[in-house]
Amino acid sequence: MRERNLGPLAVSELGLGCMGMSDFYGETDDTESLATIDRAVELGVTFFDTADMYGPHTNEVLVGEGLAAVRDRVVIATKFGIVRDPATPSVRGISGRPDYVRAACDASLTRLGVETIDLYYQHRVDPSVPIADTVGAMSELVAAGKVRHLGLSEASASTIRRAHSVHPIAAVQTEYSLWSRDVESEILPTLKELGIGLVAYSPLGRGFLTGRFTAMTDFDAGDVRGSGQFSHRFTDDGIAANLRLVERLQSIAAEKGCTAGQLAIAWVAAQWEGIVPIPGTKRRAYLEENLGAAEVALTADDLTQIDAAFPAEEVLGDRYNEQGMRSVNR
Repeated sequence: MRERNLGPLAVSELGLGCMGMSDFYGETDDTESLATIDRAVELGVTFFDTADMYGPHTNEVLVGEGLAAVRDRVVIATKFGIVRDPATPSVRGISGRPDYVRAACDASLTRLGVETIDLYYQHRVDPSVPIADTVGAMSELVAAGKVRHLGLSEASASTIRRAHSVHPIAAVQTEYSLWSRDVESEILPTLKELGIGLVAYSPLGRGFLTGRFTAMTDFDAGDVRGSGQFSHRFTDDGIAANLRLVERLQSIAAEKGCTAGQLAIAWVAAQWEGIVPIPGTKRRAYLEENLGAAEVALTADDLTQIDAAFPAEEVLGDRYNEQGMRSVNR
């Protein structure tokens, strides 16, 4: 697999998001998840994404186990900042306090079983703590050899600039797909200007752009997408309205000889060479399909056709519910 750069950090052009292996998307199977990680390594993936809040905590343990034998050949990214108590995981807070940053890093190092975290993100910006204080504490982790590169997740352009002035930011992670394009207005131009990479999570629109989900009943028990509370996009009305856009995408994909999911990932990657999509999955079959997007070459005419078929203004609903939207682009 080819490489791309996130600032100074070289990674595979597609990464693997590991969240769903342990949380949020229904039943989990550690055996299949570990096999999926193994298969990703075999296929050339070197970039793996986790966070301390996935599980909570258990996903870091799983990823650390899965990559232990190839630690020197892979880049592990994890995050801090969304606080969840395993005893009451539905209750969440956000913390960017320096003492919390240091404690969270030490805990992640232990769970991952590594000496250094390659890319360490602030998962959500804490509005009660100046970003300079949080990033200052993160920079101390770099100086101590516990972290190699710093990142932010779901940060606004102004926050990115302030953070980057304290310590170089290698990458910003945010949701980016054909139906989540708010990053294009201010954040993406800022990243290009500053030489910061963009890690695009949910490039498949949380699976919706694959065409697999056509009704609320298609989601497994325990899958937050089927709760009706995650986002208006994942309600009966939202699915029905947005499915028309996916059907257009499927038609173009058929012309290109690929799947709608592969086309959606390839579209994200084609927006800029500094973008690394990290489609998530917990199954080998979907992993192999997703990685096939690396072989989908899109021309300028293809991109124009896709944009016309999937205009952002026709997407119904925000990407999170009201509470979730308050925590992004800070």
